[in-house]
Amino acid sequence: MGDTKKVYTLSEVSQHNHSKDCWLIIEGKVYDVTKFLEDHPGGDEVLLSATGKDATDDFEDIGHSSSARGMMEELCVGEIDKSTIPSKTSYKPPNQPHYNQDKTNEFVFKLLQFLVPLVILGVAVGIRFYTKQPSS
Repeated sequence: MGDTKKVYTLSEVSQHNHSKDCWLIIEGKVYDVTKFLEDHPGGDEVLLSATGKDATDDFEDIGHSSSARGMMEELCVGEIDKSTIPSKTSYKPPNQPHYNQDKTNEFVFKLLQFLVPLVILGVAVGIRFYTKQPSS
């Protein structure tokens, strides 16, 4: 198309978020899909749920046909000001102390702290039992 398209901000696009006025952002372009809601094979809920955000990933995940992509051109009303779309944040795990997999020495020490008193107690009971004088 030879004519220049209007540039919209994300907040402008997100105001068009109901069945009487529904706009989407796909691949940097703004689409008014209001008149297509009833004809959309996936139902109008899918389109309505994608308003107010960049719906490119949703659109690509479905795998639209080339004819569907061709229909989009007539629904295009402009372009999005990309600086108004928040950048995607990547997942960063929380900081945690380093896990030491080799805790063998610590385990043995704790085990000995538990077993040594039991062995001493067992020996004491055994000595007491075997050295007890039989009553006459």
